[in-house]
Formats: sequence, structure tokens, C-alpha cells
Amino acid sequence: MATMLYKLGRLAFRRRHFVALIWIALLTLAGVGAASAPPAGNTSFSIPGTEAQKAFDLLEQRFPGMSADGATARVVFKAPSGEKMTDKLNKATVEKTVKELGSGSEVASVADPYLGHAVSKNGTIAYASVKYKVSGMELKDSTRDALKGAAQHARDAGLSVEVGGDALSATPETGSSEVIGIGIAAVVLVITFGSLLAAGFPLLTAIIGVGIGVSTITALASALDLGSTTSTLASMIGLAVGIDYALFIVSRYRAELAEGREREEAAGRAVGTAGSAVVFAGLTVVIALVGLSVVNIPMLTKMGVAAAGTVAIAVLIALTLIPALLGYAGRKIKPAGEKSKLLGGGRTPKKPGRPNMGTRWASFVIRRPVAVLLLGVLGLGAAAIPAASLELGLPDDGSQPTSTTQRRAYDLLSEGFGPGFNGPLMVVVDAKGSADPEAAFTKVGNEIKGLKDVVTVTPAQANKARDTATITVVPKSKPSSKTTEDLVHAIRDKGADITKETDSKLLVTGTTAMNIDVSQKLNDALLPYLALVVGLAFLLLIVVFRSVLVPLKAALGFLLSVMAALGAVVAVFQWGWLSSLFNVEETGPVMSMMPIFMVGVVFGLAMDYEVFLVTRMREAFVHGEKPTQAVVTGFKHGARVVTAAAVIMIAVFSGFIGSSESMVKMIGFGLAIAVFFDAFIVRMAIVPAVLALLGKRAWWLPKWLDRVLPNVDVEGEGLRTLSAADRKDADPDGERELVRV
Repeated sequence: MATMLYKLGRLAFRRRHFVALIWIALLTLAGVGAASAPPAGNTSFSIPGTEAQKAFDLLEQRFPGMSADGATARVVFKAPSGEKMTDKLNKATVEKTVKELGSGSEVASVADPYLGHAVSKNGTIAYASVKYKVSGMELKDSTRDALKGAAQHARDAGLSVEVGGDALSATPETGSSEVIGIGIAAVVLVITFGSLLAAGFPLLTAIIGVGIGVSTITALASALDLGSTTSTLASMIGLAVGIDYALFIVSRYRAELAEGREREEAAGRAVGTAGSAVVFAGLTVVIALVGLSVVNIPMLTKMGVAAAGTVAIAVLIALTLIPALLGYAGRKIKPAGEKSKLLGGGRTPKKPGRPNMGTRWASFVIRRPVAVLLLGVLGLGAAAIPAASLELGLPDDGSQPTSTTQRRAYDLLSEGFGPGFNGPLMVVVDAKGSADPEAAFTKVGNEIKGLKDVVTVTPAQANKARDTATITVVPKSKPSSKTTEDLVHAIRDKGADITKETDSKLLVTGTTAMNIDVSQKLNDALLPYLALVVGLAFLLLIVVFRSVLVPLKAALGFLLSVMAALGAVVAVFQWGWLSSLFNVEETGPVMSMMPIFMVGVVFGLAMDYEVFLVTRMREAFVHGEKPTQAVVTGFKHGARVVTAAAVIMIAVFSGFIGSSESMVKMIGFGLAIAVFFDAFIVRMAIVPAVLALLGKRAWWLPKWLDRVLPNVDVEGEGLRTLSAADRKDADPDGERELVRV
């Protein structure tokens, strides 16, 4: 592989005009596609195989005019102090508001609180339910404005009015902190390279890659039903790995220049060596992201595949556009150790010949491997302790900041009707095979009334065919509580007995039941997903490192870092530690998809540092150095770059902590802290300590396996034996077209 990539790097360096035009054309094509594509429509959220989804699908068939996926809103009214909602003036205001709410073209129905028994027992709170014909994402701005306007008119009349439901959902904003993250990345690159131009290349190529990826996602959003979170994730990961991959290759190019090689030769060797590490690092990220499809949640699958496509683009850009840009830069890119004049180049170093920080750190770890190993493992173990208290759930209006009208509506409904009112359960009774459907409906209602934690059970509402009915059940507890989850399971357990007695089927659905099913599905998929992703990446790393123990150590180190990161997420978002620092206004359960998502993404990103750092050690070992000296050599050449890459990735992910969407905020924090743990504790401390203790055994590979495995030559051994004549044969015009800059 090193030889093939070496030739690709030299070709891109020489044919830089052609390469640059290709990428500009792709960016333009993707941009035009995004601009001309129809706007994304309804982003469906289906969970195949779950009971809640089966009930939802049944409702679509048996209640065709129900608009089961339509947006909803609850306009909650509270009377002034000392008054009641049944007072004449307050009642007139509400009836006027209900009439105003029902005037929109997208409104399916509006329930009058006085006709639907939607007034609290003490008479101080009432609500009107609004049902729309289209989903929250498809609602016109004029419809949302009409909803807000009706609420404001009631406020002007003296009532306290808040609006809940998904009708007011909006596209999340990431905030200015994302730009700050990119700015920090730029500063780190300038410090790392000592050159503004060299620092600009990774940023430029990463932005081009993300631009192509996100524009393509936008262009296909309507056709493939992609949500806004999909492009946010793709930009988050694409930007981070795009900068890192380019950083690896530019850094190796400068190192090759420092060894006295011509610039085209240096570009070829940089792509042949660091580029090989980039390819395999990218493959591990792609495996981890595409592997999310095993969970069988379409939304998660689309997010993973879209992000994986952006990572693949980042790899291709690093292998082709970076050497092309290096060809344009010429002598403006200095060899390693030299800075541009603008940043202090040409000055005499204060202590010439002094080992760099990476060398000194590796030497320290090798002298005290046991102490460093124990300290690292115990530190990550302590950080992982909160993960034992992990509670999973999906966000609802109760997790919104208290400053939002959705959260205030949620609190008013809890005050007037009880906490469970915000998470009603919908029981669907399929009596198509029953001899007496009406008796079946009554039987189900009576059975549910006898269960604990039930406040209200509404009469069955049958369809026109009278073979299917819905029953609304209001729990005592809030939607995200364990008690409500137990109630859902209790109702479903009753279903088996009811089927035997009435030949009808009982299904529980609704937002609360759907959230419970999603959490269960994600929990059940975590171990199979972990086995698949880690297993495939383990086999890939055996091929890369030609070792069994090094990939095993990499996988165990990853588990340490991801558990520590989950512990940090629990501490901040569930327990509320340092919540004000990260602008977390409301604590609560960690989102159900967070653990499995972190496992996938963090594993792929962690392998970036493992591949880049350890391939340098493998390269030194293959070239004859002793195992401990190879560790030092790997840190000498790779520690600075890996440190810079980690700081950049942390800065980019931290930028998404400013998002207005709790899911994006939590993902940004989780990935940032996971990269910190993995890069600075696992890869920079635990890895060299373990390798120092293992010595030559770290590179052990059974002879039979050595014969079976393909030789991918990531360490570039083939480039050492590639003669000048071979290179000329591979590139007959190379000598004549060598760029002299």
C-alpha cells in the first residue's frame, strides 16, 4: 500500500492543477445540488420491530384520517390569582382563542377545554389541544406565527398562556462557539507548524471536505428523509478528522524535507507513510459509523452512513489535495524544525540539540512504566464511576430550559393535572379477530383501571369499522420515570391474558412508550454492536501492526476511555456537576442513543491516534531499533502531531456544546471529553507504558498468521527498497517534471 500511495502522492504533487480542479468541481457540483434541491420534508422516526411502532402502523391503517404523525400543540391557560378558568370573562377569552386556533388551513382539529373536560379540578388551569395535518417540520411559518399570535392575544386579555408540543419545534442553532472551536484549531496548527501557510492547508481541505459532504447531504435530504441532526453530525466529525488527517500528512512532509529530500519525493513519501496510517484510521472510523446500522433504527443508520461518507471524503482529500497544495506552496513550506520569518524563523534556538518534549516524555514513561500505567488506569476508573448510575431516556418538553414556553407549559400541566399528564399512553386494541369487539374494548379498559400508577383511563374510541379502538391512559408519574416504564410493561403483560379471553390484541404506543422501546432496543443492541465494531477493527489493526497484543491493548484502552467519558456525561448532564459551566439548564436522563453512539464514534476516532502513533513505533522497530527505543522514536516524531490533533478535535467538538439542541450539546461534550481521555491518558501514557513492559513481545505474531495476513506495508518498508530506477519506471517523466521551487 505504501508504494501505491507514494506514487499517488507524487502524481498529485505534479498534476496539482488537475487535482485542484477536480475538487473544486466536486464542491461546486455539491453546492449547486444543495441549492437546487427541494427542502427536506417530514423526517420520520420509526423503530422497526418495537410494539410502539407496530401500534403506530396499525393506527395508520385503521384510522386513515387520524393524521397520526401530524404535529400537536397544547395551549395551556392559567387564570389570574384569585380567579378560575370557569369565570365568565376567562371562559370567553379561551373560547375566542380556540376559534382563532382553528382558523388555519393546516389545522386538523382543536379541542375546546370546556367540552373535553380539560379544566383542572381546582379550576385554575385549562388547556386546548391542537392537531395539525402535517408534521412539525413541515408546518409553515405562518401557521406557527398564528399559534403564537393566538396565545399572545389571550395573554393580552389577562391570562397566563404557554404553548407545548412539537408544533413549535425549530432547527437547532450551534451558536458562535463552533466558530471559536475552528479558531482554536487554527491557532494550534500555527503553533505546530510555525507557518501560517502550512497551518492553513488542513483547515482549507477540511472545510472543502465538509462542504462537499454537508452539501451532498442537503441535496439528498428530501429524497432520503435526512434530518438536520444528520448534517450536524457529519460536519462535526468531518471537520475534526479532516483537519487531523491533513495534519498528519503535512507534518510527515516537513519531516521528509528535514531529511534532505526533494519536495516531490517528500510529498510522495509523506502520502506513502502517513497516508497509509490515514487510510486505516479512516477505515476504523467508517466501520464504527456504518456499524450503527446493526441497531436497526433508520435515523441512526442514516446519521452513521452520512458521517462515514464525510470521513471517506476527508481521507481522499488528504491523500490527493494536500500533496497538490504542497506543490503550489513550494519553498514556503519549511522543513520540520524551521519556522517562517513571520513567526520567528531564522533565530538560533536557545538549546540546540535538546530532545523534544515527546522524546523526554516517552523516556520518562519507559523509566516508570508501572507507576504511569497504574495512575492512568485508576484515574480513568475513577472518572468512570458515575457511569454506574447511568439513566437513559429521550428528551421531552420536561428537559427543555425553564426559559422556554414549552417547558413552562409542561410545568403548568403537571401542576394542574399531575406529572403523568405530560406523558399519556395510548393503548390500541385490535379486535378484528374478536367475536365481540365492544366487549373486548370494555375488558381492556377495566383491566387497566385496576393497575397501580393509573390516574385516568378514557373510554375506548373505536374506528368506523368498529374493529379497532384507542384508549388513553394517564399515569401518576412523569414520562421519564421508572414507575411509568413499569406501568407500560404491566399493561403489555395484561395483553397476553386479554388475547386468550377475547381474541383481541393489545398494543401500547405514544411518545412515552416509544421512548421506552427505543431505550430498550438501544440497550439490547449495545453489546452486539460493540462486538461487531471492535472485532472488525481488531482484525484490521492486526493487519496494520502485524501483532496480536498491540490491537488488544488498543481495544482495552478504548473501553477505558469511553467508560470514563460516559461517567463524565452522567456527572454533568444527569447529576448536574459543572452544569452552569456548560450551559446545561436542565439535568435528566442521558439520551438513549448516547452510549451506543459514543462507542461507535469514539472508537473510530481513538484508533486515529493509535494508528498514527504506533505505526511510527512499528516503523522504527521494523527498521532495526530496540522495542523501547522504537517507543521513544515514535513519540519523537508523533507526539507533537498527535497532541495537536487531539487539541484540535477537542476544540471542534467543544464548539457544538453551544448548540440549542440538547442531543447535539451532549454529543459535543461527550466526544470532546472522550478524545481528551483517550489521547492524553490512554495513547500518550498507558500505551507507551504497556509497550515498555511488553518489550519485543508486543510485536509477536504467530507464524501461521504471519503467512496468512496480507502485507499492507503501512510502515513504508517498500519505499526504502524502492530504487531510483524503479521510481523512474513508475514515473518516466518524474525526473524531467520535478518541480524546482
